[in-house]
Amino acid sequence: MKKLAILLLFTIHCSLFTALAQPKREFRGAWIQCVNGQFQGLGTQKMQQTLSYQLDELQKDGANVIIFQVRPECDALYESRLEPWSRFLTGKQGQAPVPYWDPLQWMITECHKRGMELHAWINPFRAKTKTTKQLAANHVAVRKPMSCFAYDDLFILNPGIPENRDYICEVARDIVTRYDVDGIHMDDYFYPYPVKGEEIPDAEQFRMYGNGIRDIGDWRRYNVNLFIEQFYKTVHEAKPWVKVGISPFGIYRNKKSSPVGSNTNGTQNYDDLYADILLWVNNGWLDYNVPQLYWEIGHKLADYETLIRWWSQHAASRPLIIGEDVERTVKHADPKNPATHQLPAKMNLHRELPAVKGTVLWYAKAAVDNIGNYGTALRARYWRYPALQPDMSFIDDKAPRKVRKVKPVWTEDGYILFWTAPKSKDWRDEAVKYVVYRFNAGEKVNINDPSKIVTITDHTFCKLPYRDGKEKVTYVVTALDRLQTESKIVKKKVKL
Repeated sequence: MKKLAILLLFTIHCSLFTALAQPKREFRGAWIQCVNGQFQGLGTQKMQQTLSYQLDELQKDGANVIIFQVRPECDALYESRLEPWSRFLTGKQGQAPVPYWDPLQWMITECHKRGMELHAWINPFRAKTKTTKQLAANHVAVRKPMSCFAYDDLFILNPGIPENRDYICEVARDIVTRYDVDGIHMDDYFYPYPVKGEEIPDAEQFRMYGNGIRDIGDWRRYNVNLFIEQFYKTVHEAKPWVKVGISPFGIYRNKKSSPVGSNTNGTQNYDDLYADILLWVNNGWLDYNVPQLYWEIGHKLADYETLIRWWSQHAASRPLIIGEDVERTVKHADPKNPATHQLPAKMNLHRELPAVKGTVLWYAKAAVDNIGNYGTALRARYWRYPALQPDMSFIDDKAPRKVRKVKPVWTEDGYILFWTAPKSKDWRDEAVKYVVYRFNAGEKVNINDPSKIVTITDHTFCKLPYRDGKEKVTYVVTALDRLQTESKIVKKKVKL
């Protein structure tokens, strides 16, 4: 009986360890925003230095996706024929950077150099933030003032006007076709957040474009639904492998509004922002979903644990990634362990819930600054080993062929493992990266163990750590396509 109890405890321990162990596939993102003014007026050299430092630190932390804000208010942190240069870059909207550079292109190059994906982040309908006082002559609100409405010192492109939806899709198509982005990302700005005493001035458009819908709330949701479907199709028609991500507000609906809602009390996507996230997920109109769960465990109105469990139950038809507030996470103590902040408890929830496929940090600089040792914990524990992106076989399930001619060669630079890219017919099976694994003598080859990953690289070679030629090891090389679908393995035994 005692042996049985010990065996049972051991089994439970192993199951818990497996549940909480680092997964091989995980979206590890960070939002780099410009609207906080961190880059405004820095100048080209200083901004590049700042971004380089942030990327270096995030790489050490284990991040594999950077979500970079490039269109905060119908403007551009890239060279655009459609919209003016952003004031959040140069200090004046419409003014090009001096010395001239293209931040989006620069970020793509720098992220790819570090093995990270770059997702271009746009704010779809917001046309002017509260602090912007002057718009450029070629800004859409100046060229077509009737396309926008004013609300709480903001300008919003009216989602009820079909031409506005077409325009945003044109902007997205322009980015995707001209830049080698890995994803395009929208945040939560569809209809504006409600402000007491303010009414959305769209009654005229409701009369013109109502399409027989009687309730104006249903009509607003209909407009956003039309846009999301059109946006998704636009991006994938331009480049099928570019991922579409959306980051909604953290509450879909409260239970008091709908039986399907969460046990929370706060602003609601469906009722207040007219954003029907579950419809988009279930219809496949996005490729990953990042609800902003910025609250803490134990929050009275929006408890973090309640919400992460709700989203994992209701939104798992597409990869569910959790938007995390770094500062709030380390500010609050774990209710079950007051001696520590909430990062361990939150990460345990991530690893416990199979539907959760990763994390995006709000915001990047907070992790880079290592507030509450958050960055240290990522690189030492939670994101210690490399990770591939979550499975997206719903876009493409065809893996590349195996790599060819795997061979160790002595060169003037040392002992190098070389291989040749597999042949391919199109983007679906084209190898763009490779995973190199290492297993010691007598060790079973298990490529599901991320601790065995030596590198994820776009090169067709890997330098070997040769010592005296007495250590027997097995290297395994696989190929990845643009969506990181993995090929079959090729093994090579070497002596180091």
